[in-house]
Amino acid sequence: MRLAVLALAAFLASPALAADAAHPTVIELFQSQGCSSCPPANANVMALADRPDLLVLSFGVTYWDQLGWKDRFARPEFTRRQYDYKDGLGHDNVWTPQTVINGRVDVTGVRAPELARAVISGDRGTGGPALTATGSRISLAGGSGSADVWLVRYDPRVVQVPIKAGENGGRTLPHRNVVRDLVRLGGWTGAATDFARPAPVVGLSDAVLVQRPGGGPILAALKLK
Repeated sequence: MRLAVLALAAFLASPALAADAAHPTVIELFQSQGCSSCPPANANVMALADRPDLLVLSFGVTYWDQLGWKDRFARPEFTRRQYDYKDGLGHDNVWTPQTVINGRVDVTGVRAPELARAVISGDRGTGGPALTATGSRISLAGGSGSADVWLVRYDPRVVQVPIKAGENGGRTLPHRNVVRDLVRLGGWTGAATDFARPAPVVGLSDAVLVQRPGGGPILAALKLK
């Protein structure tokens, strides 16, 4: 597993991505602490979290909670987001682990080379609407069509979680960039628009996503200072 993680990091260290820190590629892992297949994907995704041109997010889903262990980070709205991707990506069902790149392509994330290829194939480059943040305002301009604007709050620390039951019972699993809150700031139709930024929460990092409705592609993303 360590060799696979190192291979992933080395593969993505090349300048193959058009994305940069101002236009990060969004990598969303949907997982559950009760899923025995999730730790390898979690390790692969966490290995990418320090790259400034990537925004790595971990969403806990709820549908494993009745099988012996309730995921302490899972929330119904995160499960709904994954079901939106089911429709947006044309799948018949949801599963864990699932890693979604820019809302455009997905893989399990268990196999490091496959994840690396997906990150490159899902790269949206540096185009799209201009997304900026100044003080308490978030500004968006330069595009067309409808989109949702989301504020994502996540914990950038590595959090060790002892699992006491279920498929991973007896293990302590590391988590990083765990999403703690997902707030829709409003809709956007292409005109220059400002949104109020909610006050920061101590210990959490913020990011903004601009995304076509219904689990569509991500058009723009920004990590907030």
